Amino acid sequence: MYVSLHLLSPLLALIAGILILIMPRLLNYVVALYLILIGLLGLFGGHLHA
Repeated sequence: MYVSLHLLSPLLALIAGILILIMPRLLNYVVALYLILIGLLGLFGGHLHA
């Protein structure tokens, strides 16, 4: 299944926002994971399928 980066970014942002509202202490982890994910997608150009 191919997931477009244009669909993935808003979806991750929505999930992160909901988690931050529910548990504000998760903010550091959510931001770190989001940045790592975006960095990896940027490095590999979004072509991570085998």
